[in-house]
Amino acid sequence: MLTEAHCDLFRQPFFQFSQLKQHCPERIEPLKAAYKAAWQDWRDTVNAVARAADAPFAPPHIERWCNGWQVRAHFFAYLKYRDYQNSAAILSLLLNRRRLTVSLDWHVYRAARSEYRLADYRRWFAVLDRRRFAGFELWRGSDGEYDDYGTVARLPENGLPLRGEDDFYRIGRHLPKEELAGCDAAAWAAETVRELLPLYEACHQA
Repeated sequence: MLTEAHCDLFRQPFFQFSQLKQHCPERIEPLKAAYKAAWQDWRDTVNAVARAADAPFAPPHIERWCNGWQVRAHFFAYLKYRDYQNSAAILSLLLNRRRLTVSLDWHVYRAARSEYRLADYRRWFAVLDRRRFAGFELWRGSDGEYDDYGTVARLPENGLPLRGEDDFYRIGRHLPKEELAGCDAAAWAAETVRELLPLYEACHQA
């Protein structure tokens, strides 16, 4: 079960082990233990979301709690259909110091290897039901993960203006950290994933 404490774990003065060794070496082992425990809860949550979403997903990709030289500033995972594993369109789950986010996303780091192009990903907007998704939020790929975003209900009639050929938007929902303890985060995330599936599928349909 995710709680506010999982988010607060990301409020660290240092994330790199070299900095920790220099400034507070006594914190390294307790911090590793705390991260490992929190990451196991995260892994369990992501796997529960994948099961509850009841869709033909491949096993979730769950980023580790550290990358060898630093602990993470957030936990990240994503889901893909088994048939679309070579696509950079993903359903992402992100837990940071502010909130839990579930969104339809374009995985920029995998784009060069994707069998689908960014233009394919953008197809989701053509099938967007503004009334159904009125409470969902929209944000650019270049926006900060801690920013506030506008909702679909506030979307201008002229749609989503692009700033260049590499520009794209995410669409999703956020659960503030203060609400995690009083909510079944896995159930909430699974429901959000299910609602996003028609848009995700549209990215892969010619």
